[in-house]
Amino acid sequence: MSLLIELCKVCNVFMVNGTQVLKSYFVYILECSNGAYYTGYTTDIERRYQEHLDGSFKCKYTRSFPPKRIAACWEIEGDLSTALKLEKRIKLLPRSDKDRLITDSSFFETLKTSSA
Repeated sequence: MSLLIELCKVCNVFMVNGTQVLKSYFVYILECSNGAYYTGYTTDIERRYQEHLDGSFKCKYTRSFPPKRIAACWEIEGDLSTALKLEKRIKLLPRSDKDRLITDSSFFETLKTSSA
């Protein structure tokens, strides 16, 4: 029996054998070879990280400054808008707050709650 998967692009919900499964997004911070942080979002963190490592044409910044590691990654359940808002908030943070985000999970929860 094959697995029936449908994607509702409007509501970001997968249907798997008639059961709704909420689509997840990931917001992540990469530490790059120049010491800078790169922040992004994706639906597939493994694929996206490999694209950064491979220097994909989609990854303009990390082609010049390849990532050394995924410094932090958070799974965001909900819609794309939520992930994009969090990505933007993180990008606007000073370096010291990004360092804190990477080391202190409660700081991310505070950021996530305050951006809702």
